[in-house]
Amino acid sequence: MTRWQICLAGSVLSALLLAALFPPLNLAALAPTALAPLLYAMAHEPCGRRRFLWSWLCGFLYWLLVCHWIRDTLAAFGGLSGPLSWLAVILFAIAKGLHTAAFGWLAGMVMNRAWAIPAVAALWTGIERTHGPLGFAWLTLGNAGISLPLPLRAAPLLGVYGISFIFAALACGLTLAMLKRDRRRLAWLLALPLLWLLPSPQANPQPGEQAVAMQTNIPGDFTWTMEEKDRAIRHLSVMTLAESLEPSKEKPSLVLWPEAPAPFYYYEDPEFRLRVSEVARLSSAPFVLAGVSYTASKQPLNSALLLGARGQLSGRYDKSRLVPFGEFVPAGFRWIEKISSEAGDYAPGPGAKVLITGDHTLGVFICYESAFPDYVRQFAASGAEVLVNLTNDGYYGDSAARGQHLLLARMRAVENGRWLLRPSNDGVTASIDPAGRVWDRLPEYQRTAGRLRFTWERALTPYSRFGDWFAWLCLAAGLAAAAAAQIPTYRPNR
Repeated sequence: MTRWQICLAGSVLSALLLAALFPPLNLAALAPTALAPLLYAMAHEPCGRRRFLWSWLCGFLYWLLVCHWIRDTLAAFGGLSGPLSWLAVILFAIAKGLHTAAFGWLAGMVMNRAWAIPAVAALWTGIERTHGPLGFAWLTLGNAGISLPLPLRAAPLLGVYGISFIFAALACGLTLAMLKRDRRRLAWLLALPLLWLLPSPQANPQPGEQAVAMQTNIPGDFTWTMEEKDRAIRHLSVMTLAESLEPSKEKPSLVLWPEAPAPFYYYEDPEFRLRVSEVARLSSAPFVLAGVSYTASKQPLNSALLLGARGQLSGRYDKSRLVPFGEFVPAGFRWIEKISSEAGDYAPGPGAKVLITGDHTLGVFICYESAFPDYVRQFAASGAEVLVNLTNDGYYGDSAARGQHLLLARMRAVENGRWLLRPSNDGVTASIDPAGRVWDRLPEYQRTAGRLRFTWERALTPYSRFGDWFAWLCLAAGLAAAAAAQIPTYRPNR
């Protein structure tokens, strides 16, 4: 094969392998090999500019494959026509591919060094950490490890980025073996058996608490009238109370309503406020629900409200990490706002805030915020004994995004050693234990109420305490390794 063919094949194959790790295929066992074709190609390409372009192609294809559902969401709910929705998602993939481009460009510099394995793993991990600050966080390579018990042991210590490091290191080792490099360069992988020394994520086998979760199943394009709104509120309230007061079941510790595309305005609608206060009071349980709040300058906030067991407003959390296109329009995409009046423009909240209910504390975050490991861990670090992720996956339709979003929540539970309760508009409504396993799951696409078991947890994992120090250290070390690789090796004259 020519160098051009090797680079094209490596870029495309890595993109396909990376995409296959996640829903809908879920071929997680391929995670240690996914980067190998790209690394093999980069080892054959001496030109930095061409490495950048080939690696960008890999990233572009990956994001286009994994997040193609963005096009359907924009077309169905963003008011964009077919061609314009495709243009938006293509521009998105072009921008996101730049992260992979930077990785391939730098990785090619270190592939011929004795320390290629740790350098490549550090580069991949550190660059992954920049996705959130630079625009859009979603799946990382380490998320594929949620169903792999051994690498998952790294998550409570180093977060999902520790698993990414492991997979990238294995891929680099495989690449060096294919290149028939000196076997001594593989010695770095001898550290991986140390994973057996880390404790396996565990959960109480008999969770003693129960939450009543309402799955509202409200269509995102529903046309609301006053009569329809009143009917929906009454129906949801009756179903919630019927489940909460079921004589054959235990009294719930929490009542949860999801984020839903409905005109439920606690602050502005006295009838709605009275109705949900009655739900909390009659259930005799703290009640968490989503709603719209406002800043002092009247900008809307996507909020989670906590009502006490007597029906009083006890606390509020305002969403801080907003959804691109759904809740704000990113820089460079303002033309979408001109085309569609439905593109949201919410204000971000001040940050992570724990809600207090009696003797316990809740870490409530909303929808897309589950994609930010360091942000979610701040709730646990601040004392949250259970994590609650209010979400509306109805905008994703029947796409792979639903499974991808659930996968993110499962990893957040493992990183923080917390039960995670996930009430969703039309599914997946579930409870997730600190080992990332789904315990209770309500049937999707149905309006229903059910029980989610959980346990209050107080012990902090190292990741909850210290956050992403490892990922940021990887970024610094990876860049330093790439710079050091440019220093000519001294060879004495003979």
